[in-house]
Amino acid sequence: MVVAAMLTLFLLFSAFNADDSAAVLQAEKQWIAAIQKPDPAVLEKILHVQLIYGHATGITDSKASYIGKVTSGKQKYAGVEQEIVKMQLLGDAIIVHAKMRMYGVNQSGKFDDRVMLMHTWLKRDGRWQLVAHQTAKLPQ
Repeated sequence: MVVAAMLTLFLLFSAFNADDSAAVLQAEKQWIAAIQKPDPAVLEKILHVQLIYGHATGITDSKASYIGKVTSGKQKYAGVEQEIVKMQLLGDAIIVHAKMRMYGVNQSGKFDDRVMLMHTWLKRDGRWQLVAHQTAKLPQ
């Protein structure tokens, strides 16, 4: 029984490519830096053309509308703190589940949200791009 459990763990961890994991962690950091700066060139590079960006408020953005909000100041992040809970490789995709605190100013005024985040990163042409983002507010 113990051997079977150890074998299962070994198979789970060996299937997860360390290089891909490190690349996605780096991409997460680039995303955070790019939304705080803001840096539209980095966002253009790391966000997939078919991005679905779901906010905890129920609003959904495309790649173009999200970059527009961030670069126009309509969505201004003063700070973003992230704690990765789990990463899971699924073929050419990696799912990132994290706890986050995001604060700043948007069209509704100041915000200071604690959320659970789900990111889906897709590997295309040797690089990782964010294809889906969804947050849900955590209880205060």
